[in-house]
Amino acid sequence: MTLYVLDTDSVTFQQAGRETVIQHLKAVPAQSVCTTIVTLYEQMRGRLAVINRIKKKNDLVYAYAKLQATLRYFSIINVLPFTSEAAHHLAKLKADKVRIGTQDLRIAAIVLSVNGILITSNRRDFDKIPGLVIEDWNM
Repeated sequence: MTLYVLDTDSVTFQQAGRETVIQHLKAVPAQSVCTTIVTLYEQMRGRLAVINRIKKKNDLVYAYAKLQATLRYFSIINVLPFTSEAAHHLAKLKADKVRIGTQDLRIAAIVLSVNGILITSNRRDFDKIPGLVIEDWNM
């Protein structure tokens, strides 16, 4: 079974209900859709940073609601781990001097380790990864 691995931007678009992403998701088997532990990390880091900066009570209520929604989302989607095989792919990408962001390199390494298809709008960076299969469901 082919795995469709949602990058952080695609997860955000799905959470926001972006129609193009939702339509693509409906067209593939639900069990073939997943994301990565790196995306979970990125979203949680962002949510916690917002909470830590808030001064107004109403803003805090909203920020915690977003954190709760994020928790619910990641409890229902398959989250791929960062395995030793992913670490091997990451080391190779670094040795090949692929220059993209650290988290994007880690996401790419996970996708390569499972022979998945990365679902992302970030073609500018991910197109630099040799052998990475990419689809943009945001179009």
